[in-house]
Amino acid sequence: MVKTKAEPAADGSRKARTPQQYLGLVLRGMAMGASDIVPGVSGGTMAFILGIYEELINSIKKVGDRDFLKAVTSFNIRQAERLLNWPFLVAVATGIGISILTLSRGLEYLLLNQPVYLWSFFFGLVLASVVLVARRVEEWTPLVIGMLALAALGAFILVGLVPAQTPNAAWFLFLSGALAICAMVLPGVSGAFVLVLLGKYQFVLGAVNQLTDGNFSGDALTTIVSVGAGAAVGIVTFAQLFSWLFKRYHNMTVAILTGLMIGSLRKIWPWKVTLETMLDSHGEPFPVVQQNVLPALTDYSAGQIGLAIGLMAAGALAVLLLDYLANRKENS
Repeated sequence: MVKTKAEPAADGSRKARTPQQYLGLVLRGMAMGASDIVPGVSGGTMAFILGIYEELINSIKKVGDRDFLKAVTSFNIRQAERLLNWPFLVAVATGIGISILTLSRGLEYLLLNQPVYLWSFFFGLVLASVVLVARRVEEWTPLVIGMLALAALGAFILVGLVPAQTPNAAWFLFLSGALAICAMVLPGVSGAFVLVLLGKYQFVLGAVNQLTDGNFSGDALTTIVSVGAGAAVGIVTFAQLFSWLFKRYHNMTVAILTGLMIGSLRKIWPWKVTLETMLDSHGEPFPVVQQNVLPALTDYSAGQIGLAIGLMAAGALAVLLLDYLANRKENS
């Protein structure tokens, strides 16, 4: 299994890496970014699968540490640079940014035109991840099991909520960014889905697409800056809390994360019927309230169902392969 506790620099301190290793971090960031674009799939889940979750949380936490802030406010740039694991953060953030800028249109297209196949792959990926992450709990006490169950129930209810009608003011976009980024780094909780619940997913995605088209309008820039500022504040605050939880209550924290992933499976079940829609950035209907159903030959051909199940298996096998490679590298 992937053991982030055993990783070098999992405490957020800087370690020497080769250019190839930094390229690997960029690719991991791209996987996180691709996951975060899809409502219902979490970049935090990908970070867990790819073995960088605890280093990510602890590295972000250092941005809010007293020593780092003191060095920054006293303009001691050299000391601030030494305290921060910035090469790791820059590599991962670069990958996330590349995915958001290059894959948002493709994933938006798949969500609208091939949702069953897209959800099937991610369902298999998350399902296999649940097993691997749960194995990181070192001792299953009644309290740990209870926290897993509560987290699973909470996530199950959360992903079934109806999106709200909300303002497009800068203050609300700031708040949306803060809440979404916290969800993005939680395995099982999708930052994109939080934006859907807040009524801001298509609005923000539309602004991103405008910028990638070279349309640097005031509204698009205001949207991205407001959401980005909220995300920056939110993730530093959240990382402080989660880093402390990992150190003090590791088993319980991992169990809660596992429960969140279990509950999120409700959202990414491939076969659904749409009950309510909203318009996307191109004026096309986008499903926001859906009900899970079992696949039926009256609605899908045997070939379509078989392909969906095959993609589900491919997602699960991809996770197991990553786990195998991580174990082999660790034992070599």
